[in-house]
Amino acid sequence: MHLSNYTKEFKYNWQLASPVMLGMLGHSFVSFVDNIMVGQLGTAELAAVSLGNSFMFIAMSLGIGFSTAITPLTAEADAEQNFEKGKSSFKHGLFLCTVLGVSLFLMVLIAKPIMYLMNQPIEVVKLAIPYLDLVAFSLIPLIVFQAFKQFSDGLSMTKYPMYATLLGNILNVILNYILIFGKFGCPEFGIVGAAYGTLVSRIIMVWHLWYLLRGKEKSKAFLTHIKIFILDKLMLKKIINLGTPSAMQMLFEVAIFTAAIWLSGTLGKNPQAANQIALNLSSMTFMVATGLSVAAMIRVGNQKGKQNYLELRRIAFSIFLFGIVLAFVFGILFFSFNAYLPKIYVDYNDATNLIDNVEVVKIASKLLIAAAIFQISDSIQVIVLGALRGLQDVKIPTVITFISYWLIGFPISWFFGKEEALGSFGIWLGLLAGLTTAAILLYIRFNYLTKKLILSNNL
Repeated sequence: MHLSNYTKEFKYNWQLASPVMLGMLGHSFVSFVDNIMVGQLGTAELAAVSLGNSFMFIAMSLGIGFSTAITPLTAEADAEQNFEKGKSSFKHGLFLCTVLGVSLFLMVLIAKPIMYLMNQPIEVVKLAIPYLDLVAFSLIPLIVFQAFKQFSDGLSMTKYPMYATLLGNILNVILNYILIFGKFGCPEFGIVGAAYGTLVSRIIMVWHLWYLLRGKEKSKAFLTHIKIFILDKLMLKKIINLGTPSAMQMLFEVAIFTAAIWLSGTLGKNPQAANQIALNLSSMTFMVATGLSVAAMIRVGNQKGKQNYLELRRIAFSIFLFGIVLAFVFGILFFSFNAYLPKIYVDYNDATNLIDNVEVVKIASKLLIAAAIFQISDSIQVIVLGALRGLQDVKIPTVITFISYWLIGFPISWFFGKEEALGSFGIWLGLLAGLTTAAILLYIRFNYLTKKLILSNNL
């Protein structure tokens, strides 16, 4: 097939994916600004936010991963023009996400004492615990927001979650500046101020997305007269069966990056702060790939509803190709500016912490070389995973992600991440190995499934 058969889809794929990318990049940008603000307080504070957020990332991965079940079901119902099926997918998804948000908040609170058993720097743990108390509560509005977002994405209305996210992000940056540093007559809360800002902005995000969707012709009927406690066991079971493996897939990937934070903590506060910088920068490029993953999920879900498997495969491959091109560009940028980007996060004019800051930048610049190398494999694995979710194939990909990250990636991180081995860079070699294995195996799975569907459709 000629290359133009794939490249001609780039424009529409970009239109569909870019609002998702911008919304998710907004989240990363807020984290980026948070890290710069907190970095001005000292490396211990930056490491504390990293440690506190490591618990949050695990909880968020379960909630966000579970909520992705709503998108392919809504996209399939939209292609079939089946309103009842679409409304049922949204209502049951919203109910389950609310229950999950409350459960995850309680789970994080119960898990807090584990910090003292993890061989982390004690000054970092003491700073992280009050931060985590508040930021954990923001899981509830965040997971509820995800239910609305995934439903909106399923209707191909990807712009509105972006608007709500951007509003939340702007508020978050403003509130963090005021509350962290005690501006405009407010008390100086330090890193706890960042948690307050996150909580308030996430509550406003939920309200704003609900308000936007209530005002749109295509979505308002789905959001009115929702009898949230009149539930259909079959639909609940369908979302749980689709959402649970998706949650586990995201958990396995996020957990290995979280393990990288904890392993870095055993090397000291400076390696942990450097790890946070490299993670924050690479998470921004990952959000671009995640936007394409959502586009793959929507478009594959639509074609599945129409049972047009040849077109499904062509569209999916066009998204894979687009992701590889963008990842290649990001890899070159990281490699070219690896020595300069980490300097944004620390204050070289701070004479007290200058030695620490120089060490943090030195370690982070090496980690960005590893991040540059894994851009392509990270992009492929998340986009193919989105396409497989669009096919509602979730069980085998869950096994693949577990094998890739925990039987291959983590042992390499653990073995080479010791101080006497390669230290921080060794930890990131494990991440590279895990992501590359996942990319190869998930692609093989998608290739096999789509060929099988085309063959059975022609018989």
